[in-house]
Amino acid sequence: MILKGIPFNEFNLNCIIKMEMENISIKEITDFIYRSIEAQKDELSLAYENSKKEIGYFYIDNVLPDELAKICFKVFPKKEDMRCLNSIREYKYVSAQMDKHNPLLEKVIYAFQEDKIVELIGKICGISTLYADKSLYAGGLSLMANNNFLNPHLDNSHDAERSRWRVLNLLYYVTPNWNQENGGHLEIWPNGPKKDPILIESKFNRLAVMATHGTSWHSVNKVVSGEVSRCCISNYYFSPDPLKETDKFHVTKFRGRPEEKLKNILLDADASIRMLVRKIFKKGIRKNPHVYQEKKDI
Repeated sequence: MILKGIPFNEFNLNCIIKMEMENISIKEITDFIYRSIEAQKDELSLAYENSKKEIGYFYIDNVLPDELAKICFKVFPKKEDMRCLNSIREYKYVSAQMDKHNPLLEKVIYAFQEDKIVELIGKICGISTLYADKSLYAGGLSLMANNNFLNPHLDNSHDAERSRWRVLNLLYYVTPNWNQENGGHLEIWPNGPKKDPILIESKFNRLAVMATHGTSWHSVNKVVSGEVSRCCISNYYFSPDPLKETDKFHVTKFRGRPEEKLKNILLDADASIRMLVRKIFKKGIRKNPHVYQEKKDI
């Protein structure tokens, strides 16, 4: 591994990036991820087991070597090169078209889809059958700058073809020195969006994994850092069966925060209208643009 023994500083950063782009493989990245998770699998399994009655989750730090994670941040696309989602539901920048960005980011995102990683996380969460999503349906890259936010919501229950259930959300954060004061942190609402959330900081080199089902409300609080953006590499895992027997098909549902009474009414009506449309048009009126349109060998 080229990075070993090379100090990370601004002077040699460009040399490190060049060497890594030419030499690091998905297998090397996958091995890093696997060793990090496998070393703590018992603790992570306990964390998920203790929380799965409401919203199962766990998180793990130092997933990749710090030098490599810093390079991921350094080569992360600027918001001008991403798709802006700006509404009362959310305000953020996203991209799933990985071949438009630095190849390292594509390698990292697909390392999380390698069979050994999927199987290991499945064992930790007690899910026997899991599938990664090569199309990155609603996954990929996300960037949140100053004043960006993501309101409490339930993820769409299925994949694009409505053939598999979305069951796990994987969020890997790469912004160095991101702290609680910056905002932009994952919130999960085990008692619904009218109660207090659990905050999971979007710390550098942290992987957060959470269950997605009919009551797994989650959000991202507003970013209050004007200098640096919160950058995230995300994946979803799917399964033939839902996590809960009571789960039913639903579109992405947004709600207002406890203090946002009017917004909550508007978002509730918005979800109802979109759900009605999907009852008539099973796959929606238009194809979701947030997918990897043209996959290539990496």
